[in-house]
Amino acid sequence: MFLNYEHFRRPVLPRAAFLRRLSMSTLFGLSLILVSLLFGMGGYHWFERLSWMDSFLNAAMLLGGMGPIWSPQTDAGKLFAGFYALYSGLAVLAIVGIMIAPVVHRLLHRFHADLADQVDQIDPVKPPR
Repeated sequence: MFLNYEHFRRPVLPRAAFLRRLSMSTLFGLSLILVSLLFGMGGYHWFERLSWMDSFLNAAMLLGGMGPIWSPQTDAGKLFAGFYALYSGLAVLAIVGIMIAPVVHRLLHRFHADLADQVDQIDPVKPPR
């Protein structure tokens, strides 16, 4: 799977493999955004009887962190909007983490690969001076 990262003692991935990993991670993140958006649209359409366009606008604004446009009128709609808002906040953080993980891993991997070379050169019997 694309989230299976190499150990720090292994060499850094070649650029082509890294770009493939980054694109897969981005596609996965975008698909999670799409599923979350469709879920929000369905909830607003079902519970509040909003049009699909208004449902899209409300779900997109919540998912984007801007806040709702339409205030829910029914109790079921208020419950849905509250839980969807909580979900949206956590989902955005998780999705951003998934999408930037390959870049952060590559930076940390390069840093640790240099350290691993230095550690291999140190004699474990003799203390360093």
